[in-house]
Order: sequence, then C-alpha cells, then structure tokens
Amino acid sequence: MKMTPLHSWHVDNGANMAEFGSYSMPLWYPQGAKQEHIGVIQSAGLFDTSHMAAVIVKGANAHDLLQAAFTKDLDRCVGPAKKELSPGRSVYGLFLKENGHVIDDAIVSMVDDSLYMVVVNAGMGKGISDYLQSFHEYSDVEISDQTDRLGKIDIQGPASAKILSKILDSPAAVFDNMIYFSFKGWFDSSLGSKVVLKDGTPVLLSRTGYTGEFGFELFLDSEHLVRIWQELLLVGDKEIVPCGLAARDSLRAGAVLPLSHQDIGEWPFANNPWPFALPLNDDNTFTKSFVGAVALRSNDSDNYTYSFAGFDPRKITVGEDAAVLDKDGAELGTILTCTTDMAISRVGEKIVSLATSTADGKPEDFKPRGLSCGFVKISRRMNSGEKIYLYDGRRKIEVEIREDVRPDRTARLPIKTML
Repeated sequence: MKMTPLHSWHVDNGANMAEFGSYSMPLWYPQGAKQEHIGVIQSAGLFDTSHMAAVIVKGANAHDLLQAAFTKDLDRCVGPAKKELSPGRSVYGLFLKENGHVIDDAIVSMVDDSLYMVVVNAGMGKGISDYLQSFHEYSDVEISDQTDRLGKIDIQGPASAKILSKILDSPAAVFDNMIYFSFKGWFDSSLGSKVVLKDGTPVLLSRTGYTGEFGFELFLDSEHLVRIWQELLLVGDKEIVPCGLAARDSLRAGAVLPLSHQDIGEWPFANNPWPFALPLNDDNTFTKSFVGAVALRSNDSDNYTYSFAGFDPRKITVGEDAAVLDKDGAELGTILTCTTDMAISRVGEKIVSLATSTADGKPEDFKPRGLSCGFVKISRRMNSGEKIYLYDGRRKIEVEIREDVRPDRTARLPIKTML
C-alpha cells in the first residue's frame, strides 16, 4: 500500500487505518466517525485527501482537448446563465468511455487559457493522464500527472473560513468574491501565487469539497503537508476535528454526492441524480459532442439510480448477498452505497438536520439519531416518496426514495455569512 505524507501522524494519533484506492488511509480517529461527521456540520473537520490525484493540462490546445474528453461544456458551464469557464473557476464533470460508462469523475479548474488542473480520484492520475494523451490530435498539449507530488487537505464546515484566516496572509483579500466552485492561487512559486500562508507557503485554495458543507480544499507542495495540517489543528483548537474516510463517506452520501467506481461506473451514465455532470440544453439535448455522447443519446438502459433515506440509523452491509426488494419481496436491484448520516433525523414527515433552524422545524431539544442513506440501482423507474426494502441476508430495512437527504447544507453560502 502507498502512504500519504500524513500516514505517521494518523497512526501516532490513534487512527483506525485501512486500504482505500491502494493507499493506507484513516477510517476514523479515537473520537469516532459520528463525532467527526457532526463536527463538520457544527464547526469544522480536517481531511487528508492527498490520495487523490491532480493532472495538469497545459498548452495552447488544452481547452480543445478537454472539450473533447470531458463531459461538461467549458464554453457553457458556469451558473444558471451557463457562462464559459474563466480563470479562477472550477466545474464538475466526467470522463466517459465510448459506451457511456464512467472512467472517473473530476473537477476541472481553469488557471488561464492554456493551463488547467484536473482533480481525479485515488489511483486515477496515471489512467486519466494516459487517456488524455490518447487524443493524438492534441499531442502538443503537455499532460503532467502530479500523483504523490502534490499535497491536498480539505477543511470543511461552517468554521472553515474563520480557522483558515488565522494562517492565511491577507485573508480578507483572499476571501473577497470567493464564490462556490472558485479558486485562487497556485501550489508553487512558479506562477507567483496570490495566495500564501503567513509563513510564505504558496497554496491553491479552492471553494470546493466532498461533504455538501461550506469549506475549502488546499493544494500545496507535499513537503509542507504535515506542518500545515498540524498548524490548522492548533489554530482551530476545539472548533476542528481530524476526520477519516468514514465521515467523508457519510457526509457525501447525505449530500447526494456519488463515489466514483461505486455509485457510477461500468454502466451508462444515465437515469441518475447527477445529470448536471452532462452538457445539457433546456430540451435535454447536448450542447457539444464528447466521448460517450452518442451512446448516451441512444441509451435505452432499464437501470435507474436513486438516492434514498431510511427511518432510523440502521444500515445494510453492501455485499454479494445485499439486494433491493419491493414490498412483496421481489428483487429490484442492487445497493450501491449504504451509510448513516448522523446529523439528521425525522421530525414527523420531515427530515431535519443539526443545521436546520428552529424556524424551519428543528425542535429546541433536537438530538439526531441519524438516518441511513445512500444509493440503489434498480430495474424500474420510481417516484420520490416510494418505499423499498434493503436486505443483506440477515436484516431488512425500509427506506424511502428521495431526491435529497440532508437539508440546509452550507456549501453554497456566501463567505461573509460564515466569518
């Protein structure tokens, strides 16, 4: 197994370690995944995400290469008005095979007209680099896999900006007009980063994340990773907790975010909760051609992916014996993800979060029990509110098809309201 630069810190601080994407990664720390999950909702959590990979795409034809290979239309992808991607903005999308199956999902960030950073999942740096290099008509574009050379830390939760401001140089200028899915700076001194820490460390700071909550991702040279991790925990004091992959999984599932190669993968990217990853017109046609577009246009798959929420914290172990059943016990399909969002509970017919205001229905004495949530892939179309059953050979639980799970998420809130 590979190790991130923070591996020794994780072990020394009692993390429960496991293999993920060929890396030894922390699942949770001594405080437990529940407290880590709730810490992100109420204050801030710190995640080691250096197992993820970044690919630098550089050259005069970098835009055209990504237009051909990436699902999102870089000329029509920003905001409700679908403006073109511009320097300092990022966009989420996919790399597909010709048959419409998913190679990986990614966030593409535009530095300038000839420089882009593509962030992909653990172990996918070489695969995506090789894939982009297979577009021989763009052989003049330089593709550089930054796997294990670039450090990455995610700080997520409502206190993130306040904590970051304690280690940033000129934080007011950095945070000014920093909207959701924007970024500033660069991770080395070659471009004269406009974002540096108080000790002079250059950083690419991105208002993105994988929790559904307000926060940031920091990209920096891996040699600085341990020092900055420790500094953030020090200045954050009691407002921040280190978080492992278990909390990352439960947070992203409650935010209805897919895990690549689990919730999306070797089947057509269609009939799922994430059509925003495609370059769609108002009439559901595509605004451009891209690899996999023809297969998706002609897709007649009878597979449907849905998000669900349960009625209590119980969850089902995903494995060969797990299945989705209807009320009569007939098998409908497979369970893709099943975890527990520990920050939510049902109040009557409504799901309420720790982040929900009392005016919006959160009781004064609210203590969430948690609700199971995740994704299923089934063989027929269903409507929000319909009930299905998850079964693993031992336990059967009732869950509800839903378009959304954890309410009152903070990811898109303005920075000024969070400081």
